[in-house]
Formats: sequence, structure tokens, C-alpha cells
Amino acid sequence: MAQKVTKEMLSKRRIFGIISHPDAGKTTLTEKLLLHGGAIRSAGTVKGRGSNKYAKSDWMEIEKKRGISVTSSVMQFEYNDKIISIMDTPGHNDFGEDTYRILTSVDSAVMVIDAAKGVEAQTKKLFKVCSMREIPIFTFINKLDRQGLDPLDLLQELEDALGLPSVVVTWPIGNGMSFEGVYDRLLNKVYLYRKDTVIDLGANGVFGDKLEGVISDANLDTLRNEIELVDGAGNEFDMSLISKGKLSPVFFGTALGDFGVTQFLHHFLEMSPCPGVRKAVTREVSPYEEDFKGFIFKIQANMNPAHRDRLAFLRICSGVFERGMTVTLSRTGKQLKLSQSTHLMANERETVDEAYPGDVIGIYDSGNYMVGDTITAGKEKIFFEPLPTFPPELFMKVRPVDTMKAKHFQKGVSQLAQEGAIQVYTNEFNDCILGAVGELQFEVFKFRLENEYNSEIRMESLDYSIAKWIDEKDVEKVKKALNSRCTLVFDHYNRPVVLFANRYTFDNFAEKNEDIKFMDALEVASFIEE
Repeated sequence: MAQKVTKEMLSKRRIFGIISHPDAGKTTLTEKLLLHGGAIRSAGTVKGRGSNKYAKSDWMEIEKKRGISVTSSVMQFEYNDKIISIMDTPGHNDFGEDTYRILTSVDSAVMVIDAAKGVEAQTKKLFKVCSMREIPIFTFINKLDRQGLDPLDLLQELEDALGLPSVVVTWPIGNGMSFEGVYDRLLNKVYLYRKDTVIDLGANGVFGDKLEGVISDANLDTLRNEIELVDGAGNEFDMSLISKGKLSPVFFGTALGDFGVTQFLHHFLEMSPCPGVRKAVTREVSPYEEDFKGFIFKIQANMNPAHRDRLAFLRICSGVFERGMTVTLSRTGKQLKLSQSTHLMANERETVDEAYPGDVIGIYDSGNYMVGDTITAGKEKIFFEPLPTFPPELFMKVRPVDTMKAKHFQKGVSQLAQEGAIQVYTNEFNDCILGAVGELQFEVFKFRLENEYNSEIRMESLDYSIAKWIDEKDVEKVKKALNSRCTLVFDHYNRPVVLFANRYTFDNFAEKNEDIKFMDALEVASFIEE
């Protein structure tokens, strides 16, 4: 008889995504969290710096070569009796769709901000996604060991740029060359940088005499003035607002210097939510429901180059997963046996026999799954909310250099399309057309096709910048109205799409064909029940 989900099972689990603008230190923070959790023995670096020690989450060859994260990674480990799943996401805007999909699977998010640069463009975009989904956001202001902006200015910018009230949990003592540590307002303790010393301040806090002669007079005066302002004018700590994503706890530290990370992790595990209710299309799903339910939020091919396999990343939402169980794929009604399942640590795996709501597991995929699929062990046909799809703005025609390797080419294109790494279209001549949000997606596609599928390719830029989906019943009308500045193609799910050269071309076409309804990619995500 299957186990029942208990409160204890859920209270142990935390699943969160780490988001930021590129180079804010997101992957470095992930490394330090893994290090403190005992998941790795030593932390790597994002760029490797001439060594062979790369960040654990940057496991793809192109990530090691370029020194950037181009795909999200899932890492699960245990720490202080908690089972923690970290989602390290690409910071670059070109891979935003992957990041947005990850944010649909987490219960909270950690936003990393560079202390010298403040809130940057990509951070704002990712914050909006978290805000729409009411995901609790925790802010880690990084790189305090380098000269940065005034911390009070950073707090003000956080609230002005994001419209997100914040509450200070840890506060920096100096920065750059004068950085001496952090003050924990909730615990009333000071942690000294590079001295492994903790000072319990007592009733008078920073205004007592315990820090005199311990930190510089200049930093002590500044700290007292800043804390007086924060205590007097700052927001009060309110756990109910934090849990609704309406108040962000703020922490300061340096991920590279591995300072302030432990304090952040301890508070985060206390404040962050355990797995809760998930929204489906027709109702909400409680984690305590008896029937197992979950959804696929990512598919990754060739994580193990020796086997050229495919893994579907499954977020468990209710019930208990048991290896070997039979489930139903809601989209097709097909029954599948989940006999191969793994816990994930970037590209490493460990067989898992049981898993619970809040866990992320990898299930082997022979081509059955799509991103956004719901699977359930019950009889109810249910769909979790559709995952976001972004309309592409850049297009390329692509073909194999060696026609004798056409099968390798087709397999690679199909699998990368299923991953959601890039959008793939075909026209009436069966040409392969790629759609992307940014140029880096094409570069990654080319690299992976050549290195993982042994298919050298040629790419030709196309003069289109807008994609609009249409209903199948309008295909013949569109064909009659096409001109040299637009073309009809079909996406990976065989849905008709019209590509337009620019906004003027689209507006003109739509005005002349008012009876044709055009949809953005985000709208057509609801195709799952068709």
C-alpha cells in the first residue's frame, strides 16, 4: 500500500531557484551552498581560470568553454535535516525562457545582486515573473569584498526598481578593502570576516561596547548610524508578507569569499516555504492528496555523453512517487511505467525509489514527454498551468553540411526542440527554420549539434522578426494573403505560424485580414488539452 504524505515529509523540503543578472555571482553562490551542504568537497569557479575545476552546475562543455551558464541545473542535497533542491538558472537574457520555466517549479527564489551594480535589467524581468506567481523572494547582495554602492542606496534601489519592500536580516560592516563582517539583526550577532569569530552583542546591540576595539572606529560609527536608520525607517519583519512574496528579506555577503553564505542559508531554511498547494487549470492540488501528480518542466538530452540519453525533470506536486509505478500522461492518455528514476546533482544521478512533494527527480524519456506535461497515477485527467513560451525574434534557416548525416541532423534538431532549447519550424519545402530570443541560442544550438550529434551545419539568417500563431482553420486564408514579407511555417507541435519581417508588415497584414485571429506564443501555451 502506498505511503501517505505527512507534514514531517513536507516540512523537511525546500525547493528554490537562484536568479540574477549575468555575472552577479549566482553560480558562485550555488557552489558555496553545495559546499556547506556537503554535496561537493571543493567549490569550482564559473570560468575555471585555467584550472580544470569548474562550477558543479556548469556541466555542459560549452559552459566550461564560454564561462557562462546556458542551461538550468538541478541539485539536491541534505543540510540540517532539510532536503534542499537548488535550481541554478542561466542569467543571460537569451536563455530567459529556460529560467522562466524553472521558476514555475520552485516554491521560492533567491535573487542575487552585485553590490557594485545594483538592480540590473535581467533581474527586473525575472523578479516580475516571481511576483506574478507570488513566489517568496530572498535577496542576497553579493561581492561586499569589493567596493560597491552604499547599502542604504542599494535598499532604496531595490524598492524603487522592483516595487518590492525589503527587510534587513544581515547588514554589512564596511565594504571593499574596509569590509569587516556582517551584523545579524535577528540574532543580534556580529560575524567577523576572515577571523572566524562570532560576537554576541547583548541587550544594547551595536550600540553597546562589545564592538569597540574589535572593528575600526570609522566602520563602527557608520554601522551604528545605518542601523539606527534601518531600525527607525525600515520595514518590520513580517513572516506573513514574506511568505506571500510581498516582503523580501535582505542579506549581505561575498559568495566568492564564502562569507555571509552560512548565515543566509540558516535563515533561509527557517523562513522559506515548504511545498504547498499548486495551481492546476481547473483547481488547486494539495500535496497531501493521495494520488501521485507532477509535471515536466525541463527535458535535457545527452547529460551522459556515453549513453546519449534523455531525462525529463519532474516536479512532484502530490502523493508519493514509487519507482516502477504506472502513471498516465494527461496530454495523450497514454500509460507509462516509471522504472528508471534518479535524484539529480547537475549531470550526476543516483537511483531513487521513492520521492515526495517538493522533490525533483529525473525520469528517463524515450520521446514520450514534452515540456509542460502533467503525469498522474490517478484517474482524474488534470493539467497543471501551462509553462511560458516566448515568441522568437531572430530566425535562421539551417541544414546539414553532409547530407549523408541527415539522420543525425534530424535527430539533433528534434531533441533540442523537445528540450525547449530553441524553437524549430518547417515550411512547405520542409526547410528547417530556427527561432530564438537571442543570438547565443543559435551558437549553443550549433555547438551542441556538432559535438553531441556529430552533425556539422550551415546557418543562414532570415529577414523575419515577428512570429504569430493562427488557428488551423485560417491556414488557407493566410496562404492566399501571403506576400514577400511574410511566410507560413509550422512549429514543433505542427501548429501554423506566420513569420513577419517587422511590426509594420504584421500590422498591415492584420488590418487587411481582420477575420484572422493572431496569437502570441504565451497564449497558445494552453494547447495542452488538444
